[in-house]
Amino acid sequence: MRLRRLARELRKLREGSELTPEAAAAQLGWSRSKVSRIETGRTMASRADVVAVCDLYGVNSSDRAGLIQLASEIRQRGWWTAYADVFTGSYVGLEDEAALIRQWEVQLIPGLLQTEDYARTVISLHRPAGEVQRRVMARMARRTLLSRPSAPQFSAILDECAIRRPIGGRQVMHEQLEALLIAARRPNVQVRLVPFGAGEHAGLEGAFTILSFSEEIDPDVAYVEGTAGDIYVESTEQVDRCKLIYERISDAALSPEDSLGLISEVKDELAR
Repeated sequence: MRLRRLARELRKLREGSELTPEAAAAQLGWSRSKVSRIETGRTMASRADVVAVCDLYGVNSSDRAGLIQLASEIRQRGWWTAYADVFTGSYVGLEDEAALIRQWEVQLIPGLLQTEDYARTVISLHRPAGEVQRRVMARMARRTLLSRPSAPQFSAILDECAIRRPIGGRQVMHEQLEALLIAARRPNVQVRLVPFGAGEHAGLEGAFTILSFSEEIDPDVAYVEGTAGDIYVESTEQVDRCKLIYERISDAALSPEDSLGLISEVKDELAR
């Protein structure tokens, strides 16, 4: 995310200076391809690169300091790099930077709200026994995102089947629903349900997540996780379509209060 942000800022500065990539490269003593790679985020600009660009474009001292700091932060390691064997894509890094996370989930409780036993059951379905505990630990570390001081707003809409399917058995599911109710009391977390009685609705095509960021220059990203691979949707048109679908799913969902009431009912049924 920081790399994309820096790339966009440097491209905007060049365009504001009315220089072509070729002209900027010539004055910087770079190749045309280096300018292109930096401005598209394919190459990390070094601190010296950023200083040279700021000198060329006449960037004021405040913006200059911000860009240099951003270039330094790109090289900082996120907590998830300790689990590089588990988090092989870029989703966790994007999630960690998000200010608002909107998630539609059909089959399962969202990963950020899963208990350890629930997560272990789900992970063990598709992973060798030797990998399960490592992945459970990574998911529990990821879950702390919602309780840290700079936690994002998290809005989750679940299909009713996600709370009724007893993953791991009745006891594990009872504990999971209790944890879900506790999480939903946080000021930054909202959980809603689309009940079976809603019939057909806009979310029948499958689960997805929309990530939004605090910086205006960072466009929203939609994410779809699948068996064949993960899909990142970044075009404005496609992301807007996902937002519209999310709004329509929201229209079919129960209110937060009624949703928590239904979760409590199912939890009590499991206890009986």
